[in-house]
Amino acid sequence: MTPEPPARAQRRPSQTPPIEGPTNSDDVLDDIVNLLAGHIGETANVASTPTRRRARGAPKVQISIDYSDSDPRSIHTMAGEIGYSITSNWFAQWMAKLLVAGVLSRSRAAVFLFVAGGQKKGTGITSYTQQQITDGLNELLADMPGAKRITRPTVNKAVKTLIEWGWLESAGYGRIRLNVTLWFTGNSGEQKNVLQEIASDHGDAPEAFPHKVGPKNLPVQQMLDFEEPPARGAAG
Repeated sequence: MTPEPPARAQRRPSQTPPIEGPTNSDDVLDDIVNLLAGHIGETANVASTPTRRRARGAPKVQISIDYSDSDPRSIHTMAGEIGYSITSNWFAQWMAKLLVAGVLSRSRAAVFLFVAGGQKKGTGITSYTQQQITDGLNELLADMPGAKRITRPTVNKAVKTLIEWGWLESAGYGRIRLNVTLWFTGNSGEQKNVLQEIASDHGDAPEAFPHKVGPKNLPVQQMLDFEEPPARGAAG
């Protein structure tokens, strides 16, 4: 008798490895953040994740960034080499009105602008003594014989008035703090930190620095006719 062939073992169907699902949305977000961070010149603090192959049919994320500026980090083009500040538009017009009304004198305006332009970035602080302010304001007069100079007592009076108005604050010898809601050198995060520091010193009362901005009880503004020709010899 012919022996029967051995029974064939039943073949099991081969198991197909599961197809990877779409990349986790967090991984996609990490890639986006890293790409954007590279374009602005900063390193993102994102934990690295294992590289995964994109599954067939999974959505593909593509980002294109186009800058017209050769350096995306340069935001403003300003004159000079000592930086720039952010100024409240309301305050700029308030200063102009006070100048026209004769309340903001030339010496007060000069002292405030000189101090504001000397802020250390992100602090709201200027490191000037009153003598340094005086010397700085008189700097151009060396080549102008006979020109009127500002004196240290005048600077002293101007600083005291500006402190009373809430535009400035004494921060110790040789240190003056600006009201950073009016004029600030730095970004919004730095301003927030300075305001928190001020609040810890003064509280949040409406009359506390830097919320109170003077002067108050203004005299009646003199009416000026700017259409009249200036007096002979008057400077415009």
